[in-house]
Amino acid sequence: MLPAYVPNSVAACSGGGRPIDGGRNFSDGRRLLGDGKTYRGFICGVAGGMGVGFVQVWLQGVLPLGFLPSQTILSVVLLSVGALLGDIAKSFFKRRLGKASGESWPVADQYDFVAGSFLLLALFDPGWLVGAVTLPVLFWILLLTPLLHKVANLIGFYTGVKDVPW
Repeated sequence: MLPAYVPNSVAACSGGGRPIDGGRNFSDGRRLLGDGKTYRGFICGVAGGMGVGFVQVWLQGVLPLGFLPSQTILSVVLLSVGALLGDIAKSFFKRRLGKASGESWPVADQYDFVAGSFLLLALFDPGWLVGAVTLPVLFWILLLTPLLHKVANLIGFYTGVKDVPW
């Protein structure tokens, strides 16, 4: 899951610049996504996730990591892109509910990137998804994701990358 876990943190650290929604509002008068979703953040986030994933692919050929699911180039790309598309989709729905950028939305905030990654994998590489994400692996993903999310957000808050600790 590293290629899915890394992109949001990299996007937050490297974001800024032109927002993906171009400042446009939806028919409800609210922003489509908000200023926090930028092209630079998306591109850098995907690149960060793919970078860590490509290291995993390389390590598979060098070290015996048989206890971990094997990454492929396609799974790395789908996990990385899916993570940020899931985050973008959550932001769209957050705006529709009247929630501000940075406002907490429990459960959705913790699992949006997992859902986005799994959706892209289900659409474009279902064999890898079914083979790699077994029930025990899914259990650990669901258990560890909120903890890792909280730790990453606290680090981002205390280093000044994020305005809120969630």
